[in-house]
Amino acid sequence: MSIKAEAAESGTDREAALAALYDDIARHNMFPFWAGSREKAHDEIARLMATPRAVPHVWRYGEIEPLLRRAAQLVSMDDSERRSLILINPGLAPRRASVPTMYTAYRLNDPGEIMPPHRHSPSAIRFGLTGTGNFTGVEGENVVFGPGDMVLTPNDAWHNHGTVGDEPAINLSVLDLPLVEALGAVRFEHDYTETVDGRAVARKVQTPRYAADYSQAVYGRGGMVPRFADHRRGGGTSSPMWVYRWEEMEAILERFRDFDGAPHEGVTVEYTDPVHGGPVFSTMTFYVQMLRPGERTLPLCQTANLLAAPFRGAGHSIIDGMRHDWSQFDTLAIPAGAWVEHVNPSPGDPVILFVASDEPVQKALRLYRKLGRDAAGDLVELA
Repeated sequence: MSIKAEAAESGTDREAALAALYDDIARHNMFPFWAGSREKAHDEIARLMATPRAVPHVWRYGEIEPLLRRAAQLVSMDDSERRSLILINPGLAPRRASVPTMYTAYRLNDPGEIMPPHRHSPSAIRFGLTGTGNFTGVEGENVVFGPGDMVLTPNDAWHNHGTVGDEPAINLSVLDLPLVEALGAVRFEHDYTETVDGRAVARKVQTPRYAADYSQAVYGRGGMVPRFADHRRGGGTSSPMWVYRWEEMEAILERFRDFDGAPHEGVTVEYTDPVHGGPVFSTMTFYVQMLRPGERTLPLCQTANLLAAPFRGAGHSIIDGMRHDWSQFDTLAIPAGAWVEHVNPSPGDPVILFVASDEPVQKALRLYRKLGRDAAGDLVELA
């Protein structure tokens, strides 16, 4: 006799039995995955999809900057080796994530504040906002950077942060920590040592091993790379060029200012690995997006999650039909699957966005998809 026949013969009340079954499944920390009708309390497809989801959101720099200054007054480097504000998406709270795979954090350091070296499995970048004395030391290359400069801290590369000079400086970071955390692979180390006379000696500052601006000297000419250089420095897990200067990016943007660009994105220029091509990390890519005066992009939808920080100018984005205004140094979360249009209302000035995307990991897993709508509103496949 089948199991269904046994149940019918016993005269079991199906609804009461189902309720008891669901209770027992939950008590044993399991989830029933069978689709019920939408009129039922247990529509398992809907429940499976009802996990916390990131929402479009704008974090205002005008609100962030005063909090950073208050923190600098109250929290010293003796209290903590790091002093950053992590942006938490309202749809994902309390999880430390601005979108499901990445977070942005803002950091202010007073003059002379240099934290000790550390390393971690998440990859990160720093992007200069204010001040000319932002500092990051990466595996013996000391980098001083200013507005618009991007500095890599590859996963498991020893690095430290701070400010040199006589003025405070603010930068933003983007990390793939939420992704690495979801994979159970987060690790941090703070006990930095260097080998001296055959023994490990604890150090609070990394001894320089590369000349100042080594990254630009070795990798700063597209298409031409010295063969003698060690291109696997830092473990070879990322681009070996650890600082990308704004002057170079600005020159490229100016060169393409009058090009048509892409109707769904404007003019975009990606930061790439100068040796192997492709993105700077295997998990994240970064690019600058320029909207010319009066430009409005066509609707775009992709599986990638984006974090966009307006570096110059102000405007707004239409995300899933809702308007989101933004201005310089804000951060805008654009979750995967959202339809977005960017608008530069200025009749004379371009808008420049600094954008982080988890596109590389999605492409590696064959999950990436990109759609748009043309001027007539018809759907077009872009990737």
